[in-house]
Amino acid sequence: MVLSLIALLVIIAALLLFNKSCSFNPGGPAADTSSLPTVDVEKQFEQVAGTLDFPLRLPSVPGEWRANSSSTGPAAPASVVVRVGWLTPERYVQLSQSGADPADLVRAETENESPPTGSVEVDGTQWTVHPGRRAERAWTVDLGDTSALITGTGTEEEFRTLARAVQTGRPVEED
Repeated sequence: MVLSLIALLVIIAALLLFNKSCSFNPGGPAADTSSLPTVDVEKQFEQVAGTLDFPLRLPSVPGEWRANSSSTGPAAPASVVVRVGWLTPERYVQLSQSGADPADLVRAETENESPPTGSVEVDGTQWTVHPGRRAERAWTVDLGDTSALITGTGTEEEFRTLARAVQTGRPVEED
């Protein structure tokens, strides 16, 4: 019985290796970022701007960042959230903007009821730090007419870069 089990495992391993259905990379997964989708953030924002009850801010991010996701969804009972995600040189950051209260935005996007864990000042603006999903961090700010939330696995410097870009981002006019 043991010999037949070993023989079966050898056959399965051979099939997987020859079909290249399975691979082993001891250094972790290697993603080819050039094959991932690219999003035109300005165009996406222009398409939804006229349907929102809050102004979207278009952040100007570093050239090596690549926008690869964009979506909209509910943020609170009466508000919408607009999201865009960027691949940074090593990680990922996402910006969510909404007319909802920052606390409602955090709950909707992180599914986390935990209280804030601190604050960070970026060029004179206080961002509130929250626990994010899994190993992600989350920063939120009330910009008056818009709430913004940054989430992801990015470094603190990448979060600061996106926070600055949001604070100085120009309002998007509808298409």
